[in-house]
Amino acid sequence: MIDSLIEFDIELFLYLNNLGNIQWDGFWMFMTHKFGAIPLYLLLLFLSYKQFGTKTTIVIVLFIAVLIGITDQTSNLFKYGFERLRPCHDESLEGLFRLVKERCGGLYSYFSAHAANSMAIAIFFGLLLRRRHKFLPLALIAWATIVGYSRIYIGVHFPLDVFTGFFFGSMYAAILYRVFSLIREKYL
Repeated sequence: MIDSLIEFDIELFLYLNNLGNIQWDGFWMFMTHKFGAIPLYLLLLFLSYKQFGTKTTIVIVLFIAVLIGITDQTSNLFKYGFERLRPCHDESLEGLFRLVKERCGGLYSYFSAHAANSMAIAIFFGLLLRRRHKFLPLALIAWATIVGYSRIYIGVHFPLDVFTGFFFGSMYAAILYRVFSLIREKYL
């Protein structure tokens, strides 16, 4: 069963990655770059400040730092626990896909910290700001999905890496949002 899942994951990766073309490479490299989302992060902080004020926004920033730390460390535990090679390090896939990035990145791929972090931010801020900004949660999930797909497009992650990252990012965001809500009710 696991072998057939991995085989399907490789086939899906090859299909999705090979949909790309040079005209779109710049866009997907921008979407995958961690600094490409800075305007979005600034907007989310501004909306948080407008809705909650300075003190609560500082606490939100601390929660986001913890959230990113947890998703990154969980990703590292999985990467070194499962030791699944990135597509760009897997010799059996050489010449079968497009590596858009100059460098491949670390040796292991399972699971994508980019996908986990982007979905964690999307879910946390979506829950946080949903009352005043109805469509923001959906827009943030769409953004996180684009970031996740960018990892496949540029050739550094398999789809299962991305979906697992989405799962852990969503789970940790929901848990930390709940903790934040309890703290906010009592202290902020």
